[in-house]
Amino acid sequence: MRDLASVRDATDRLLTAAAKLNNDSTTEPSRLPGWTRGHVLAHVARNADALVNVLAGRPMYVNGEARDADIERDAPRPPAEQLDDVRESAARFEAQAAIPADWSRTIEMRNGVTDSASRVPFRRWVEVELHHVDLGIGYELEDLPEEFVQREIAFLAARFSGNPDVPPTRITDGTHTWSTGRDGEPGVPEVTVSGPASDVVGWLSGRRDGSALTAEGGLLPSLPPL
Repeated sequence: MRDLASVRDATDRLLTAAAKLNNDSTTEPSRLPGWTRGHVLAHVARNADALVNVLAGRPMYVNGEARDADIERDAPRPPAEQLDDVRESAARFEAQAAIPADWSRTIEMRNGVTDSASRVPFRRWVEVELHHVDLGIGYELEDLPEEFVQREIAFLAARFSGNPDVPPTRITDGTHTWSTGRDGEPGVPEVTVSGPASDVVGWLSGRRDGSALTAEGGLLPSLPPL
């Protein structure tokens, strides 16, 4: 599956960049509120193991409290230990994904979310790419692979589709268009949001405030947290 190769490439990019971190820099704040860079690296590793569970038909996490406790436990580790864990957990995910299985089967994520098993590699790709950006070590939304950005915009637009708190919205980067939000209503204009793809994916993923985007037909929609 091509997405697995993309996950591998993204993981290699993250590991190469994070190899420059030292003990002080891993304890510094990441771009995610309340998390250090150590928290982000710990989450990337634990997510790989969680997706192994998903592919194996086990619960993704024991529960939300255990998920959070594992990240807090692992966050203070030295950089070398963090990177070894990211590398080894990525290998476990790759090994599980290599086991012959029915990729059309339905799997269950956390909070009761279900999806096709075939989408799990892309979900892992999302985790690695966006959390690399969250580390704040020089990898930006503008550096994300173009294919990834287009697919992630489509993925996030689909997640907000039908959400009653999001007005009918048309999104465009000037080349591609996506629709999201609740269904259109008579007399309610559709909001058109336009701007560079990197800013669109930043807005949809909660990593940018959308100030670089243009909204026509209404205010820039306020998006609920993912």
